[in-house]
Amino acid sequence: MFDRLAKVRVFEGCTPDTLPLEQLLAEATPTVLPGLARDWSLVQAGLESPQSARDLLRSHYNGRPLQYNWGEPSTAGRPFYNADFTALNCEVRRGNLDQVLDELAACEHDPAPPTYYVASLLVDYCLPGLRGQNDLGLERHGVSAPPSIWIGNRVTASCHYDAPNNIACCAVGRRRFTLFPPEQVHNLYPGPLQPTPGGQAVSVVDFNAPDLERYPRFAEALEVGQTVVLEPGDAIFIPSMWWHHVQGLDPFTVLVNYWWSSMPAWVPTPMHALSLAMWSIRDRPEQEKRAWRELFEYYVFGPAARAGEHLPEQARGELAPFDEAAARRMRAALIAKLNR
Repeated sequence: MFDRLAKVRVFEGCTPDTLPLEQLLAEATPTVLPGLARDWSLVQAGLESPQSARDLLRSHYNGRPLQYNWGEPSTAGRPFYNADFTALNCEVRRGNLDQVLDELAACEHDPAPPTYYVASLLVDYCLPGLRGQNDLGLERHGVSAPPSIWIGNRVTASCHYDAPNNIACCAVGRRRFTLFPPEQVHNLYPGPLQPTPGGQAVSVVDFNAPDLERYPRFAEALEVGQTVVLEPGDAIFIPSMWWHHVQGLDPFTVLVNYWWSSMPAWVPTPMHALSLAMWSIRDRPEQEKRAWRELFEYYVFGPAARAGEHLPEQARGELAPFDEAAARRMRAALIAKLNR
């Protein structure tokens, strides 16, 4: 399947200092940044050996408890659903990083190991000091994005989207990224909104063996999909809302990523609006839904200033650009209405 996909765009020669972040955000195109993290001590330790990388992680670990996904060997590294999509095929366990690293080392050469996946662990929470020699320093570009770390074996994060922008750095082991633009949601067959393997709905298509009889529109997604295998030290920029399928290709893998929103912190995620719209609009008669679609086009999806431009500035209220004070008023008004 992967041979059929286009290659992801590549920007050569970028360093953390010269990262063209404004261009990446303006163009909103997935972009590989080869060697962006090649000088990290974690990358260099992993190139020496998986054990060296584990030792480096241990040296920064502060002993705090953490959660991780564990699955029987039958999960084959794919945290997913059970047969009827009512539960997950893996369990969430609590433990500590030393224990997880020990168990990963013990099954490193097992051809069918259990699945281990420490997902989206804030680096500063458990690994203080690691950022000293392992950080992109996005603050210099005006971005506040505390890094998260992902540790496991040959784990597949099924195709999903994230609302924030993302730079993912392949630190230890190789990873294959497969990406699709947001409009391909119609062809990717998202699973249930709850439960989910990782917080967002994921495609239920098995990318290693897609069943095109059951999921025929996936063939259309393949026509526009992009793919790349990242080596240790490589990074990839994934724009907001792009679907991405991530496969760990080696027995021990570590990834560090940076998520950030293009909006101020007082602007909530649109996921809240999506949930409310499903509740309040989706099941209405078609003629009502068409009318609401026009209202959303006018007030939300069209030019931001259009709905209020014919009114005096002092009369625009919610039609004017939001600031933090207006956001607080809107939040209070919505809570009051929903609690009636």
